[in-house]
Amino acid sequence: MLKFFADRGGTFTDIVAVTNNQAIIDGVSKQPERFLIVPLPNQQWIIVYKLLSENPEQYQDAAIQGIRDIMDIASNEPIPTEAIEVVKMGTTVATNALLERKGDRVVLLITKGFKDALQIGYQNRPNIFARQIILPTMLYEQVIEIDERYDANGNELIPINIEQVKSDLQAVYNAGIRSCAIVFMHSDRYPKHEQQIAQLAQEIGFTQISISHQVSPLMKLVSRGDTTVVDAYLTPILRRYVNQVANQLPNVKLMFMKSDGGLVAAEQFQGKDSILSGPAGGIVGAVQTSKRAGFELVITFDMGGTSTDAAHFKGEYERQLDSEIAGARMRVPVLAINTIAAGGGSVLSFDGSSYRVGPKSAGSNPGPACYRRGGPLAVTDANVMLGKIHPQYFPSVFGIDGNLPLDKDIVIQKFTQLTQDIQAATLNDCTPEEVAAGFIAIAVENMANAIKKISLQRGYDVTEYVLCCFGGAGGQVACLIADTLGMKKIFIHPYAGVLSAYGMGLADVRAIREGGIEQPLTQALIPKLQQLMEYLETQAITEMDEIPSQVEVIRKINLKSEGTNSTLTVNFAKDVVVMQQAFETEHQSRYGFIQLEKTLIVESASVEVIQKMDTPEEPLIIRTRPLDEVPVSVEIVRMFTADRWHNTPVYQREDLQPEDSINGPAIVVEKISTIVVEPNWKARLTERNHLILQRII
Repeated sequence: MLKFFADRGGTFTDIVAVTNNQAIIDGVSKQPERFLIVPLPNQQWIIVYKLLSENPEQYQDAAIQGIRDIMDIASNEPIPTEAIEVVKMGTTVATNALLERKGDRVVLLITKGFKDALQIGYQNRPNIFARQIILPTMLYEQVIEIDERYDANGNELIPINIEQVKSDLQAVYNAGIRSCAIVFMHSDRYPKHEQQIAQLAQEIGFTQISISHQVSPLMKLVSRGDTTVVDAYLTPILRRYVNQVANQLPNVKLMFMKSDGGLVAAEQFQGKDSILSGPAGGIVGAVQTSKRAGFELVITFDMGGTSTDAAHFKGEYERQLDSEIAGARMRVPVLAINTIAAGGGSVLSFDGSSYRVGPKSAGSNPGPACYRRGGPLAVTDANVMLGKIHPQYFPSVFGIDGNLPLDKDIVIQKFTQLTQDIQAATLNDCTPEEVAAGFIAIAVENMANAIKKISLQRGYDVTEYVLCCFGGAGGQVACLIADTLGMKKIFIHPYAGVLSAYGMGLADVRAIREGGIEQPLTQALIPKLQQLMEYLETQAITEMDEIPSQVEVIRKINLKSEGTNSTLTVNFAKDVVVMQQAFETEHQSRYGFIQLEKTLIVESASVEVIQKMDTPEEPLIIRTRPLDEVPVSVEIVRMFTADRWHNTPVYQREDLQPEDSINGPAIVVEKISTIVVEPNWKARLTERNHLILQRII
């Protein structure tokens, strides 16, 4: 048995493998500095491995290379796939294509008269005082207006001129475009015209045909159109990537993480579902491990190399229907994640008057200055400068040949130079370590603001929550973030450095289906809602690989007050009063008032079908030292925090035992991350090998 869970991030690709194969364990045990091996009950092991996402001299795809490294197979040999039970992955391929605008060429087919509807959008003005409005670039290259029309009641006003459309489509096809998005007025209810055009496009030879009534079967032409265009733009890129992975792993069950936190079979993975594929794995990992640790109220904080993701959990996954990612609007259910461009690789700069952190990232190639590839100063370098990261506890995977430790000397040299520049410009007398601490303070403030957006600004009191901190760089700033927000407790899982990958293994298969309704909420509507939900449930179940024997079904409806545009999601109930009360409670919490006199409108309904997967067990660990015997540090290092240098003990995570307690300042090093325990904090290890950090004062 061999299962792989992989998350390809912007800087590192993380891989978690579960196996009962002694030969594989013997192989990776020879390189203890590269692999973390954790024994599980009943003769199984977990292997944890990290490698750079981009390393063109060494390999083409990081996830496949990671599988090869764990199985000890050379890059020119085929992978013995009969040994692999399943591979579950999250990928940033589509996200990066969207950010860099490197998707496929798309033609948009839209009802005549609405050529510019998506360009005009909702005329939002994010910056109300800007005199020059810069509209986001559209993802489609050409538009064909189709002379067709249904009215809102389903009467065909203008039938399609098939010959005309055929010649228009052929011309676009001849120009080299192979992807099309079909978006017609009222097609969410009356899809016949879209189906006719899709049939034509297929006959001509278009390889990607995204049809709006399938991609987003909801009202609102603009948001339905935007989502369909995103799908047409990204699905071909995703297909190529999925096929590239599948070719290396023939006959292996391959699954991908969707933006809504559920797994899906590789062949059903679509562009519109892939934007938050990697971060979603992190949220699932954080929530499931926090529940195992006994925490119900969780703020998840995932700080990687390129970005930081924050999410709020209070009993169930929070999703949002409308989102805007990298200038593209979408209307599909995605986990409510707030992402900001601040990570370990965020570039530090001084613009003559102020310090700036990000949004540009050094990525994994060249990476921060200490990665030995000539990169700029980044957040990771600031932590090296402050003595919070020490090269001897980091894997030696840097430099051109990928075998050198972090370079501390270049960091000191660059910070010294930067400090001289700052002193010359501001006449401010500061030391290099104070400059580094200043940059960290700005990064922490940016990240704390991202958490405030999803918690405080929506009426939740974060001081009652635990901060579940993960990602390669999360443990370095966990205490500082908690201090900024007034949080008292931090939870760090033993696989925190690779929790997004581990989350792939803890996730269930989920299928969500939606249907538009747009009718007042009355008792008479209930039978119609039940009928729609049964239909949606059947649809969702057919998406799953094998028809599951038992599933969990969650039914929800999106409600809004008449004359407004913002919906709130409540659980479906057969009693209208129950749903009204749920809506009022949520409205009061979110907006601070209730409008009792307004009729409630059911905008849409959604059904989520969940098929439980068997997930890896976590071992309990036993204390072998006497209770009064304290853990021994491996060395004392100098660390700059709270405005001065401290002599700080360094502990190895594997040396700690349950009930061990460490007072800050201290550093706990693991194979896959570094945890800084700041002054006024103490760290305690539980029998589940969880590290709980608690504020003392």
